[in-house]
Formats: sequence, structure tokens, C-alpha cells
Amino acid sequence: MGIFELFVLAVGLSMDAFAVSVCKGLATKQVKIKHMAIAGAWFGIFQALMPTIGFLLGSAFEKYINRIDHWVAFILLAIIGGNMIRESLSDEDEKVNSSFGFKTMFVMAVATSIDALASGIAFAALNIGKNIIYAVLFIGVITFILSAIGVKIGSIAGAKYKNKAELTGGCILVLLGLKILLEHLGVISF
Repeated sequence: MGIFELFVLAVGLSMDAFAVSVCKGLATKQVKIKHMAIAGAWFGIFQALMPTIGFLLGSAFEKYINRIDHWVAFILLAIIGGNMIRESLSDEDEKVNSSFGFKTMFVMAVATSIDALASGIAFAALNIGKNIIYAVLFIGVITFILSAIGVKIGSIAGAKYKNKAELTGGCILVLLGLKILLEHLGVISF
């Protein structure tokens, strides 16, 4: 996986956190740099932690999935992306409170990073090896930046970008999974 693919994956994975950050900014009366940093740190750390855990789990079962690794990566990314697309098209309003406290942020950080756990399993299937450290740090930094920006955007522009962010992130992940599958099958090469 090259830097471009990793960047695309990082942006796609961070869209849930970005969308929640937009809602946090919308719910907060007076957004400060502190709020942006808190959201960025929580979401960035968990978006880096979950793929690490997924990678370790996937590596433990690597010998069982080597022959189907491209299918595993495709299916996981398609499920994650499809779920994000479904959520973006849903009419349900998620209730987000304005608290940046430990309990609230912990729950939101875990909820928005579950899909990153599955991407870590895909990393193991793709034999990313020693580069996992750089990959998860990169994902964490991208998520930090986008989440911090999301809080500010939420305070300025409101919730109109939340669904668009989730839809974009979902499409990115599905397309990335499809690219991995088609490359492995020899249909395309980059």
C-alpha cells in the first residue's frame, strides 16, 4: 500500500470522526481551540489504536487468510464503506451533546473507530508488516487534523456537511477495497 492509498484510507476512516466533530461544533456555543484539540486528540488516538489492535489480531490468523487476503480486505472495506453510506442516507438524527468530558468523548471515540479495527485486520491480510507503525500514526494524524477542523466547521456551517462527509468517506472506502481486489486479480495495476 503506497502513500496515496494510505492517505485515501486515512481520510475515508476519519470521516465518521469528522462528522461527529461537526456535530460537536454545532452543539457547542463557544468553540475554542481547546475543544478542537480535545476532539482531534480523542478521535486521532482511537483511529490509530484500533487498526493496531486489528493488525495484531489479523496477524495472529495470517496463515489462515493468506490465500484470500485480497477478498478479506475488499469485504471489510466494502462493509465499512457501505455502512457509512447507509448512515449518510438515513433520516435519523443522531443526538450529540456539547460535552467534551472523558465519558462522552471516550464513547464517541470508540464508536467512530470500530471501522478502523477492521482496517487493521485488512492491513494484516495485506502483509503491511513493519510499516504498520507509520500507517497507524499517519491515520491518527489525519484524523486529528480533520476532527479539529470538523469542530470549527460545525460551529460555523452547521450540520449540513455531516451526511456529505459520511457519504464521501463510505464511497472512498468501497472504492479502495475494490481497487485492492482488482489489483490482486490482475484486472488493473497502479
